[in-house]
Amino acid sequence: MNVFSLHTPEDVARQLAERVKALRLRRNWKRATLAERSGVSEASVKRFERTGQISLENLLKLAFTLDRLEELTSLFVPAPAASIQELEASQDNTPKRGRL
Repeated sequence: MNVFSLHTPEDVARQLAERVKALRLRRNWKRATLAERSGVSEASVKRFERTGQISLENLLKLAFTLDRLEELTSLFVPAPAASIQELEASQDNTPKRGRL
């Protein structure tokens, strides 16, 4: 199901970067401190905070260092079935791979 959203991937990336920066500042850490503790280069942290661009691996490292990794584990989890029919249909028809 597609839900209309006013957010673009770029918007979400910038919001995530702002939140990471806010968490860093709340801990009173310099970028260098976050970089050292996470294993992400300081240049990558700076670029992320400025542009929202970062690799998935580095984002996960930052989330782990900031004690927020658990929040990412719910990404892409299917929504619960709204009825028994939906539950049965999802269990019977889950393809093993895509067709297109």
